[in-house]
Amino acid sequence: MAVLSNGRLSPLPLDEDLRSLSPHERVRPGDGPAATVLDAWGGPVGRHAAVGRQRFWTPLRVVMLFAVIFLAFGFFSKAACLETSHPTDGSQPGLMWDGRQYYKACYADPLPLYSAEGLSAGAFPYKYTWTTDSGEVRFMEYPVISGLFQYVTAQGAQAWQAVFPGGPIEVVKYFVLGAVLLAIMWIVAVWATYRSAGRRPWDTLLMAASPLVIFQAFTNYDIMAVALASVGLLLWARRRPVWAGVVLGLGVAAKLYPLFLFGALLVVAIRRRRFVELAKSLAAAVIAWLAVNLPIMVPFPQGWREFFRLNSDRPANPESIYAVIQGLTGWAGFDAGRAAGEAPATLNTVSLVLFALGCVAVLVVGLTAATTPRVAQLAFLIVAIFLLTNKVWSPQYSLWLIPLAVLAVPRVKLLLPWMAFDALLWIAHMSYFHGVANRGIDPELFHVLVLVRGLLVVAVCAVVITEIYRPDLDVVRRSHRDDPDGTDPLAGVLADPTDRPVATRPGAGSDPAAPITPGQTPQKENADR
Repeated sequence: MAVLSNGRLSPLPLDEDLRSLSPHERVRPGDGPAATVLDAWGGPVGRHAAVGRQRFWTPLRVVMLFAVIFLAFGFFSKAACLETSHPTDGSQPGLMWDGRQYYKACYADPLPLYSAEGLSAGAFPYKYTWTTDSGEVRFMEYPVISGLFQYVTAQGAQAWQAVFPGGPIEVVKYFVLGAVLLAIMWIVAVWATYRSAGRRPWDTLLMAASPLVIFQAFTNYDIMAVALASVGLLLWARRRPVWAGVVLGLGVAAKLYPLFLFGALLVVAIRRRRFVELAKSLAAAVIAWLAVNLPIMVPFPQGWREFFRLNSDRPANPESIYAVIQGLTGWAGFDAGRAAGEAPATLNTVSLVLFALGCVAVLVVGLTAATTPRVAQLAFLIVAIFLLTNKVWSPQYSLWLIPLAVLAVPRVKLLLPWMAFDALLWIAHMSYFHGVANRGIDPELFHVLVLVRGLLVVAVCAVVITEIYRPDLDVVRRSHRDDPDGTDPLAGVLADPTDRPVATRPGAGSDPAAPITPGQTPQKENADR
C-alpha cells in the first residue's frame, strides 16, 4: 500500500513519475463525446480518483481487447470467401468464388495470389514468372519483405497441409496463417502507438476500434508496414534514432510510405537546426533497406524491379482523384492515346509534381508556424497528400493513416466519420467491381463516394493545419504542456523544452498573450476528444 498526497491509500505502489497522476493530465474516455454513453455506467472518472491503480483492466489491456475484437470482425468479414466447393466428379475442391467476393464484400488479395504468383507450387518469389493472357511476362509485384512474407507463409501452409491433410484446403490454411501473423503485427502497431501517445493513452482506442480494421486488415499485407512504421516512431520518441532508422528502413522494404516519415522529421530538424541524429537515422534506414534488398536485387534483378515497373506502368485506379475526374466529367485522361502496356508518362509526372508541391507546402507550414509542429502532425499531412495525389489509392492504403491520425489529431468527432465512411466505401468498391449488370452500383455514384472520402481526409488535414498555427487548440500539446521534454511526445532527440504554445483562446482564464505555464489548467482541456 502507498499513501497518496491527499492522504488516501493506493492498492499498488505509486508510479515513479507522479506527474502522470495530476488531475489536469487525466485524459479519459468519458471526457469527450463519449460522456453521454459513459453516463449509463456512472459517468466519467472523478477529479480525485486514484487513476491508474486497477490491478487487471489497465488502459493498455482495454485497448488491446478492442484491437483483438475488431481483428476478429475483420477475419469474419472475409470468411464468406473461404467457403469451399465439394465436387462429386473427383476433382479437387476449391474456393467458391461465384461472385460472392463482390456481393458479400469479402475479397482478399492473398486468396487469388496464392496460385497466380506460384506460391501454391512452392516457387520462390522474384524468380518465378508467369505469362498473362496478353502475353506479358510477370513477376511478384511486392517489395521484398512483403514478398518473402508471402513465401514463408505459403511454406508454412504447405507444411500444415502435409502434416494435417484434412480440414480446410491449402489456400484457406495459407490465408488463416497469414491472417494470424498480420493480426499479431497489428497488435504490435497498436501497442507502439499506445506507447507513443504519451499522456493520452486512451486516444489509441480510436486505432484499435477503427472501422477500417474490419474491412481492410486482411485485404492485403499493408499491416506489416504500419507495424514497422509505428515501432520506428516509438523508437524515435524514445531517443533511439539509429534503431528507429533500422526499423523504418525495413518498413520501406515492406511498403514505400514509411519513407515519408523522414520528411516530417526533416522539417522538425530544420526548425531545431539539428541534423546529425536525423542523418544517422537515415543512414541506418538505407543500410537496413539494402540488407534485405540486395540478396534479391543481385540474383533476380528483373523480378526485384517488378514492383517499380508495375507502379510506373499501371493507370489510375478507380479510387484515385484522376479516375474520379474522368468518371464525373467524361475527360479522357492525361494519356488517352497511349498504347497497351505503355506507361502513362504524363499521369506519372503530374502525380509526382503534385506530391512534391504538397511536400513543399508542408515544409512551408512547418517553417512558418510560430511553434514547431509535432512530428505526428507533419507525418499525417505528408502521407495524406501522397494518397490524395497518387494515381493509386488501394482501399487498404487507408490503414497507413490510422496511427498517424490518432497521434496527430485525436478528436473522435473528426476521425470517426472519416474512418466509418472510408470503411463502408469498401462495400461500394466491391459493388462497383461486380458491375451494373449484376446489380452493382453505378460508376458515377462510386466516384462521388470516392470524392466524399477524399474531402473527409482533406477536412482532417485542415484541422491539423489549423492546430499547427493555433497550438493552443491542440489537445495533445495541452496534455503535455508541462512535460520537461516539450509538448511533442514523438520529438525524441529533436525535443525542445522551451518550444511551447501560447494560450490565445478567449476566456482561457489568463492573458491571451501569456504562455501556458506548468500547472496552469485551461478551460475545457479534455473537451471534444
